[in-house]
Amino acid sequence: MDFSSELVSASDWTERPFSCENCPHRRLRVDGRCLLGRICVRDERVRRLDVIFAADRQKADASIDHLYFEVRAIAAKYANLFQVAALCDDREPEVRVMAALRLPLARIRKMRRDSDRKVRIACALRLDGAELMAMAGDPDPDVRGAVAHRLDPTSLSALAADPQGDVRRIVAGRLPSGRLVTMISDEDAAVRREVARRLDPTELGRMVGDPDAGVRRLVADRAPLEIVARLSADNDPDVVASARLRLGHGIP
Repeated sequence: MDFSSELVSASDWTERPFSCENCPHRRLRVDGRCLLGRICVRDERVRRLDVIFAADRQKADASIDHLYFEVRAIAAKYANLFQVAALCDDREPEVRVMAALRLPLARIRKMRRDSDRKVRIACALRLDGAELMAMAGDPDPDVRGAVAHRLDPTSLSALAADPQGDVRRIVAGRLPSGRLVTMISDEDAAVRREVARRLDPTELGRMVGDPDAGVRRLVADRAPLEIVARLSADNDPDVVASARLRLGHGIP
């Protein structure tokens, strides 16, 4: 592939031109792993390939097996899907991520067990139903978080007891409100606040004694007045102020 007509002279991220002289990566050139104007860790032009491949998909097809992984990853965005399929087992996760984002769902099922979490997250962004549910037990919390964002809310109970608080917080923000009572005693205050924001107001009496003032403030803001009255002598001044404001004005 000849990029010479589309690309200007080699320049680094500061846009200063450079050559191979005194390059700190000379060993790459000796090993045949770099070539000025084609494969260079200092050349910022690889970012321009996105524009080139978008305009000419045949160039993307021709670069799908390029030595430089960033070129393969960008080519995978535009290349023919039959060629992209060969990248499922690429040695670089960035390339496999792009394959997972583009290939038909039937082709990426096996990739949900990829060794790299970025690839598994890409799969979680696309898979559905039982295949997505199967990823709820992934060892990486970021993957489980992606699953929690996309699972049908009625299926989120499987992640309500996740060991990672951030995942449980996502669950608390999406679980049907009628099921939130199972999370009112969560060990993470951020999770309990999310519960207090969404729980049926008539159930908020269960959270009046919560150790976190932020949770009690939400109770004071949302609960029926008979529950709010129990917070009028709270040990936190902000909770007391919220409770007395509602009680004094009869704000339902």
